[in-house]
Amino acid sequence: MARRQNRQIILAKRPSGIPRPEHFAIRHSTIDDPEPGQLLVRNQYLSVDPAMRGWVSDEKNYAAPVPIGGVMRASAVGTVVASNETRLQPGDQVVGRFGWQEYSLVSETADVRRVNTSLPASLALGVLGANGITAWLGLFGVGCPLPGELVVVSTAAGAVGSVVGQLARLAGCRTVGITGSQRKVDVCVDDYGFDVALNYRAPEFQTELEDACGHGVGVYFDNTSGPISDSVMQYLARGARVVVCGTAAIESWDSWPSGPRVHRHLLTKGASMTGFLLQDHAHESEEVLARLVPLLASGAIRYHEHVLDGLDSAPEAVSLLYAGGNIGKMIIRLPD
Repeated sequence: MARRQNRQIILAKRPSGIPRPEHFAIRHSTIDDPEPGQLLVRNQYLSVDPAMRGWVSDEKNYAAPVPIGGVMRASAVGTVVASNETRLQPGDQVVGRFGWQEYSLVSETADVRRVNTSLPASLALGVLGANGITAWLGLFGVGCPLPGELVVVSTAAGAVGSVVGQLARLAGCRTVGITGSQRKVDVCVDDYGFDVALNYRAPEFQTELEDACGHGVGVYFDNTSGPISDSVMQYLARGARVVVCGTAAIESWDSWPSGPRVHRHLLTKGASMTGFLLQDHAHESEEVLARLVPLLASGAIRYHEHVLDGLDSAPEAVSLLYAGGNIGKMIIRLPD
């Protein structure tokens, strides 16, 4: 087989805060045939995730930073075009941590799995990928919602928050979503079934938040930290559970930001706050996916995808995500 031409998005320089187009570059390279135990994958969809900001930062994080000159870390869905002594064969659609590039040469591991072909392949990056699994395990494994409780979700129109809200509703909870525009408020209510959705940028946000949450928040699924979370904390109910899934509102942790202290709320209300990282629960993923597939197939869970076209759109994708320019899961679609 002839060596294939490959285009890759690499990290050109390390950002301070949110990565922007100037922090990335396009590299032209060639890619070899797979060696024993390897797959050559032609990528079709690339994931864009809030976690990427942390992956390119040299601030202390749960994963080592992408090195300067390295291919941008990302999950991707693609088709196997060649394999060498693996269980996967040419033509199989797979998902894994393949990076922002057209082709990926990867070792066959448990982290590379077949895509469910009964539903759109791109969902393996969203509802049937890390986002949906995070929503399920964070809500039910940490939040433990009870029927009738109030569940509040920040970034409620996003890839994780939208699934959290729908799962909470299916569990018999009342739901309040917090998001960043009137359009997203409408999507949260009309498409995702939140009982109430609030625009945190609106002048009346604090008043509306008190009206919606004044009787006590049982579970707060926190994707933002920052001022939104500061506002919600005062309404925690006795025994409330706070699931810390993201800190999107904090642009940089260098230097460490200060703000209101939550300790008194946790103490006096007997509440708990727990951080959730999907990597600590990887062994539960297949069981969760088996539960999510029928919910999607039946329409009980709905989704939106924000699609960018072509590898050239990748450098601006993370900054667009943090500017709130998407509804639902952001993905990059590569040409066939």
